[in-house]
Amino acid sequence: MLDGPDLVWQPEEIRAVWREEGLAEVSLEGAAELDPFPRSQAFAFEAQRPAIAARGLAEAENELGGLLRAGLRVVVAFPHRGEALRTQNLLRRVQARVLEDGEELPREAELLFTISPARRGFVWRDLGLALLPDTQVFRRRQRAASRLRAGGRALASFADLRTGDYVVHEDHGVGNLLGFETKSVAGVTRDYLLLAFRGEDRLYVPHEQLGKVSRYVGADAKAPALSKLGGKAWQLLKNRARKAVRELAGELLALYAQRQAGSGTSLDVSHEWLERLESEFPYRETDDQRRAIEAVKEDLEAPRPMDRLVCGDVGFGKTEVAVRAAFAAAVNGKQTLMLAPTTILAEQHWNTLRDRYRDFPVRVEMVSRFRSPAETKVVLRDFAEGKVDVLVGTHRVLSRDVIPKELGLVVLDEEQRFGVAQKELLRSLRLEVDVLALSATPIPRTLHMSLAGLRDISVIETPPEGRRPIRTTVGEYDEELVRTALEREHARGGQSFYLHNRVESIDEAAAKLQGLCPGLRFIVAHGKMRERELEERMHAFLRGDADVLVSTTIIESGLDIPQANTLVVERADALGLAQLYQIRGRVGRSDQVAHAYLFYPDASELTPEARARLATLADHTELGAGFAIAMRDLEIRGAGDLLGAEQSGHVAALGFELYVELLGEAVAELSGERRLAARPVRVDARIDAYVPATYIASEALKIDLHRRLALLEDDDELRELHAATEDRFGPVPEPVENLFAIQEAKLKLAQAGADYLVFRGGRATVGPLVLGSGELSALRGRVDTAIYTTAKREVSLRLAGTHRPEGDADGAEPGIAGALRLVDAILEARRAA
Repeated sequence: MLDGPDLVWQPEEIRAVWREEGLAEVSLEGAAELDPFPRSQAFAFEAQRPAIAARGLAEAENELGGLLRAGLRVVVAFPHRGEALRTQNLLRRVQARVLEDGEELPREAELLFTISPARRGFVWRDLGLALLPDTQVFRRRQRAASRLRAGGRALASFADLRTGDYVVHEDHGVGNLLGFETKSVAGVTRDYLLLAFRGEDRLYVPHEQLGKVSRYVGADAKAPALSKLGGKAWQLLKNRARKAVRELAGELLALYAQRQAGSGTSLDVSHEWLERLESEFPYRETDDQRRAIEAVKEDLEAPRPMDRLVCGDVGFGKTEVAVRAAFAAAVNGKQTLMLAPTTILAEQHWNTLRDRYRDFPVRVEMVSRFRSPAETKVVLRDFAEGKVDVLVGTHRVLSRDVIPKELGLVVLDEEQRFGVAQKELLRSLRLEVDVLALSATPIPRTLHMSLAGLRDISVIETPPEGRRPIRTTVGEYDEELVRTALEREHARGGQSFYLHNRVESIDEAAAKLQGLCPGLRFIVAHGKMRERELEERMHAFLRGDADVLVSTTIIESGLDIPQANTLVVERADALGLAQLYQIRGRVGRSDQVAHAYLFYPDASELTPEARARLATLADHTELGAGFAIAMRDLEIRGAGDLLGAEQSGHVAALGFELYVELLGEAVAELSGERRLAARPVRVDARIDAYVPATYIASEALKIDLHRRLALLEDDDELRELHAATEDRFGPVPEPVENLFAIQEAKLKLAQAGADYLVFRGGRATVGPLVLGSGELSALRGRVDTAIYTTAKREVSLRLAGTHRPEGDADGAEPGIAGALRLVDAILEARRAA
């Protein structure tokens, strides 16, 4: 049996939505035998929303198989042909074919992929047809707010929060985290965050308000001043900061609005050569990598210049994103400049691009100090004549004598390594051509722009298959441990890096190591060597002519040597966190377990900042930690440089996260965006809702779960978080299920336009709601015992089997599943009316 139709639309309504969504039309005429409607009756489009809840490819295949067995023709709509073809190749248990333009639908049950954007789907059983957006079937979700969200979630995460850390409450100011408590009040058990403010002020924050609490990240490493509860000082600070960010937002918009409004070239990314290049990628793309590739494609298709940052750990596939972008530019007749911070890295990119493009007529060249003047002259002449599609190099390619014929794309690897002059030139280029920046640890300014929504960002956090975390050891220098580490790596057939960052004593250090490990071959490299000599030594190490490379920090950027899996850093305390993280990324780029040894001379001489940097690296040994490390680096070094001296006082007063939120609001206001204020939605239900210590013992992880729940914005996110929680911690106990149910109720109340759900004594009440006669009729068709009170604008329902015995007024209610069904019925009635 089917429920009543969820959607009943008249033809003109369908056409209006079709035009609004920019959808292509699929002809349904002649596709099925239907009883004709009387001429006097308006045609009704009757269908159900598709109830598909697949969390992976296997589940998607099962769902699609079920629809096919029911005799339906299933059409899945993809935005890009390449995505449809890749998905077609991944399917194992069901077969699909791509529906070509102009082709009619078949009469028999079949799975078809079509190239057309679609945000909504339907199942129309009378017609034997299901139309589904790819994101609903294969769970690849495109979010309009992803620019802000990609960076914001990482900063908002409480997973590494510890008792004693400083936090910011949106309404009350800066406080100190005292802990997390589970308390029973009037017979109902809930979780609370306990915060300390100035003096003896204390505040219990209930779990549903954790979205108002963020971690404090200041403008320097100093401890912030605690706020006084109940005073006006916090509001005054926020008002002053709001005025300052409005001025800053005006400056930023002047720079970036010009690019947004600029007219770039829209590229065709559906070329069959691009599909072939993608199919020849020798590895399986991770979900993050695929999302980044699709985002870049959409940017290239857009008629404005792209300015996207792809932030991903070392070796997580950022280069492949650039490979495809440059290829898309080439097949559209556009040239690409690819900039790398070092000559060696430029050469590696050159080799990677040539290898990936070897079966295509795409010419890749390189200019660097390693090529002769005669060779460089020929390359630049051919580039100017349009005979070179991709030109790779260091900042040398920004010189005046590099004149492209038809420049379409600039790729920047590790943009933060370039100088001020180069950055100014790149800023002007951003207004004219597509720019793709790659970084393993975003520079603070870039990170700030990403969070404020003024620059697009894609984050690749998922490691490639087979990649293992790097085992990191931090401690005082131990000569015996150094010897053991280097010899063990040699014994398993690998190579090692030894980092000694003083050019004047590096040869002496290498000689000492040779005495320590006489059976190993050592080679020295540093940036002050003659160009040819440095190239020869690096190539010798790449060829395997040496077992250990003793070098300065020139190994920091992008070297890809999969057989090198041990790293020793002699004075890790003297290096910055982002720099240490990059250097550690030189190892662990294969399926071998890699080791990193970060040494310092004497623990008593460590500065607090150095101690914090090393502790951070020791904590974040997991893969994909680069973005989290950039966040912590921002905290340690402070946000002063990020915003300039005039803004750092406001960052210190409010904390970085709240400051960025205010900046985002100011940008939206000045750019004319209409921002809907979030409605405060309340669920008043006497049910136990908390995270038992027997389920999650860690306070930090409990807080993180509560905060993630509080920040959810749609039902899909709720399901994803529930699945992730169950996967990580096991079957979800009832008090935690109630937490999810409360959040589900809030999301649905907001969708229905209501402000509250009260569930007391077995009665559920939802309001305020103004329901028309059609909505009331639809509601009573679903729940005939629901009562609508016009004066109070409330819908109430007595739930069968939930009446509480007399005298039992203080205990917890048995659950809110029935109350949720009332909210669902209201929502469906509003949609159907």
